[in-house]
Amino acid sequence: MQFARLERLPPYVFATVNEIKMEERRAGKDIIDLGMGNPDLGTPDHIVEKMVEAARKPHNHRYSASMGITKLRMAIASWYRRRFGVEIDPNTEAVVTIGVKEGMSHLILVTIRPGDVVLTPNPTYPIHPYSAIIAGGDVRGIPMGPGQDFFENLLAATRQSWPRPKVLIISFPHNPTTEVVDPAFFEKIVEYAKEHEIMVIHDFAYADIIFDGYQAPSFLQAPGAKDVGVEFFSMSKSYSMPGWRVGFCVGNPEIIFALKRIKSYLDYGIFQPIQIASIIALSGENEENDKNDLRHRQPCVRDICDIYRRRRDTLITGLSRVGWDIPPPKGTMFVWGKIPDKFAHMGSVEFSKFLIKEAQVAVSPGLGFGEYGDDFVRFALIENEMRINQAVRGLRKVM
Repeated sequence: MQFARLERLPPYVFATVNEIKMEERRAGKDIIDLGMGNPDLGTPDHIVEKMVEAARKPHNHRYSASMGITKLRMAIASWYRRRFGVEIDPNTEAVVTIGVKEGMSHLILVTIRPGDVVLTPNPTYPIHPYSAIIAGGDVRGIPMGPGQDFFENLLAATRQSWPRPKVLIISFPHNPTTEVVDPAFFEKIVEYAKEHEIMVIHDFAYADIIFDGYQAPSFLQAPGAKDVGVEFFSMSKSYSMPGWRVGFCVGNPEIIFALKRIKSYLDYGIFQPIQIASIIALSGENEENDKNDLRHRQPCVRDICDIYRRRRDTLITGLSRVGWDIPPPKGTMFVWGKIPDKFAHMGSVEFSKFLIKEAQVAVSPGLGFGEYGDDFVRFALIENEMRINQAVRGLRKVM
């Protein structure tokens, strides 16, 4: 059998590296996995307890609302008001999604036609380009990363694209490159989107995983942002809820309506106890917050971020000791490292295989995020500091 949409999807680059990793583990090797960005931290207790409490009530076992229950959408609006000073109408400007991957995929499916041009960074998180490819779109990758001026590259790509691009998907702090931006960048994006009549989708998954005093701005803080686009947020990283599969999309009412409409055909919403627990996640510790500081993060979120910061520092310091110097990222749960010169000829896939076999360390090859990532590998901060130090000792042997 042949399936047209699958034919547009290339072989999964990460699968090759994962198979090598599993072979080594079956052979008894202790492979330290810094590859897949799967958070290892448990969800904070007060969130879990609320979910368990809600799950014991039979009326919460019924079908829920595909757009998300009202109180959760109200909690989302309150969270945006506190964190970023942005007003969100919970009825017309917010929709709960089954994680960002589901929400973005369905939003692209309902807003583009086959052949429409979608602009995404390259390298970037795979669902950004592949949501458009699955929907029949034509993806143009904009070079992103160290030494690149993403905005200038975006302008150049827009001038060279025909038909005119319809959608721009961006994400800051950025996975995998860890690039960050300031509020002025989003102001330029809004002006650009209005001038070229382009819809903007901002994936804000790493809003809270930020370091060294950096504060990640929301796209919606830029004046006029709601005129041109929407922002997705995931509960996976900030609240360490990856397996719960809950996120949301906020912003332009027409775009939100389109996502609500298609979701009404495709799902009955998330299991209601998870939505109830998500309300507690977004608002449960507010009594400890300084209400005058709109950027103040909740204690449980700060604790999670501090763990990632310590892991980042352990990895960056350790890599520097063995001769692999990488600037410390200001955001995300990743480190994006240029392959050392003496291994550069290997490319990211062969280098990743080499590290598994010779250093017993698994990383993600940059090629899996786009062709402009092939000179890099991505480390995920998903092991404790002791294991990270063990990984560094393995890397020392090959460096």
